[in-house]
Amino acid sequence: MASKPTTAGPSGSSAQIPPQQPAIVAASDIGNEEDDDQDDVDSALGDDASSIVHSITSSVLNYRTIQGRTFHSEKHNSIYFIPNDEQQLQSVDITHHYLTMLTGDKLFLAPIPDNVQRVLDIGTGTGIWSIVFAEAYPNAEVIGTDLSPTQPLWVPPNVKFELDDCTQPWTWSADSFDFVHMRYLFGAISDWDELLRQAHRVARPGAWVQSCEPNVDIRCDDGTVAPDSAFVTFWNMLYGRATEKLGVSFYPIDDDVQRKAFEAAGFANIEVRDFKFPIGGWPADKRLAEIGQYVQLTMLNDIEGYTLLLWNMIMGENTPGYAEGLARMRKELRSKKMHGYMRCRYVYGQKL
Repeated sequence: MASKPTTAGPSGSSAQIPPQQPAIVAASDIGNEEDDDQDDVDSALGDDASSIVHSITSSVLNYRTIQGRTFHSEKHNSIYFIPNDEQQLQSVDITHHYLTMLTGDKLFLAPIPDNVQRVLDIGTGTGIWSIVFAEAYPNAEVIGTDLSPTQPLWVPPNVKFELDDCTQPWTWSADSFDFVHMRYLFGAISDWDELLRQAHRVARPGAWVQSCEPNVDIRCDDGTVAPDSAFVTFWNMLYGRATEKLGVSFYPIDDDVQRKAFEAAGFANIEVRDFKFPIGGWPADKRLAEIGQYVQLTMLNDIEGYTLLLWNMIMGENTPGYAEGLARMRKELRSKKMHGYMRCRYVYGQKL
């Protein structure tokens, strides 16, 4: 079970951008090894990743089907680019695992009290964060929301799930939650200021709100990701063009949307924490290498799900090159010679 975090005390109402993190150091002999295949990745991880994958409930909603993949119902106003089928949900649960490891086995970073009573989890996905939190805090009522009912039927008695679109006016009463948790909403939010205003309204005085978002561009610090790689010409190209096409930010760190929205909403004691997470097991640090293997598994499991709708919307469904781009991505994801990583940012603040 993830541990309850210990954090430094409040440091004022205006957050400072954290300094640039140092480069992740690659293992010294990694460039001499042959690239791993998927079987090597799976064996290195064992059954741990598959054990956290939950079954999903059947739904009466009319999901959209695009080239064999299902996406949330058109009843919602949000245009979300990631599928909601079983293959993608496996990646969602693995993502929860590597983020928990990245933060030192913590479910959250905000200094919430042990006697927290009501918790709201926006964009709950499979519900894994809500479920684990509810188990750790059995006296708390936990509500998880999402566009699709992809959560399991059997859950702790103190957790429930609701269908809701967080880009629409929130229906909960003002001053009703002790903690509001939001994670990986990138690509779904066009107005971050409004999102955090809604969170501020439903938070009780003294409550905390936390947001975790990645910058999805793949970077490296040692020149091993070439400008003509698929990481750059396929993945980074798609997400870079999607920002303009969809009117949403896929680079919340570069655009600083979280911190600005927290400040605009009136939160105090705002803290910002930045992390790098490697893609693959190339780091010399064993814990970072394990995290990187989970990130690698997340992407190899469903690289199509992360790119299919974006390709169709940006390049055109019948434009050649998609299958070739996927193949090149899979090869580079398995390579230990390419030291790619992404970044994520945690921001939390308190309503006074």
